Amino acid sequence: MSEALEVMKWPLIACLLLPGFLVYLGLHIVRREIIFVDLALAQVATLGTCVAILLHYEPGSTPAYLMSLGFTFVGAIIFTITRNQGHHHVPQEALIGIVYVVAAALGIVLLSKSAEGNEELRRTLIGDVLLVDPHRVLKTFALFCGVGAVHYIFRRKFFAISFEAQRAAAEGLAVRWWDFLFYVLFGLVVTSFVQIGGVLLVFSYLIVPAVCANFLASKLRSLLIIGWIIATTCSVLGLYVSYERDYPTGAAIVCVLGLALLLVGLYVRFVRRGPAPTAVSVPRGG
Repeated sequence: MSEALEVMKWPLIACLLLPGFLVYLGLHIVRREIIFVDLALAQVATLGTCVAILLHYEPGSTPAYLMSLGFTFVGAIIFTITRNQGHHHVPQEALIGIVYVVAAALGIVLLSKSAEGNEELRRTLIGDVLLVDPHRVLKTFALFCGVGAVHYIFRRKFFAISFEAQRAAAEGLAVRWWDFLFYVLFGLVVTSFVQIGGVLLVFSYLIVPAVCANFLASKLRSLLIIGWIIATTCSVLGLYVSYERDYPTGAAIVCVLGLALLLVGLYVRFVRRGPAPTAVSVPRGG
């Protein structure tokens, strides 16, 4: 038992501290109906890491992180410019998918000549939570707290552009600016967590708890609580299964999150009685 706690201590801490803010951001992403933007930004961040590797930097080094962050900011600019352009023949989700595919293909091409290219691509996809560095966990948590503070201070602006964009524009809110700030902060979070959990775990933590919560509730506080409970429970179960069965940790957590979504879907379809949740209530005013 003591050996298990020693091995899983920091992976458990990482999976308890970090996903909470991802769940909150996931509610924004689901409401914006751009589900794959996090996957695309994570892949763009990975592309930056691939470029850094070609320049002979270590994947976890500061230069590699800054390179990854720079690529993510470019992605943030692209998604800000392409949002709500009014061209119904080309929805933003299509452009997001194109960015993801091209970034993934470029990463494969860039690392195709690297001796450790395949292993690095695998690591960025499924992460390596089991070998997480305590310093990186604490540094990432501090970053999340900083980004969370900005979101709290400007929460009404961020909720307005995500949940009621048309009303925000009609009231004269600088939607494009706040959209850009949202994506930049989002890129910071995604880039940092990709270094720990990989692309698939980032996507799963952002989307699965938020989708489950939207199936079950409408009030913002309820959405957050349900999302946090699901993320925490699935993290603990995923880590336990990973340790007991010697499965890849990130992939195990993703699978447990997928099972949770399936169970919630079955519950909503066959068990729950009464009307489905109505529109989400969000903060109003200043």
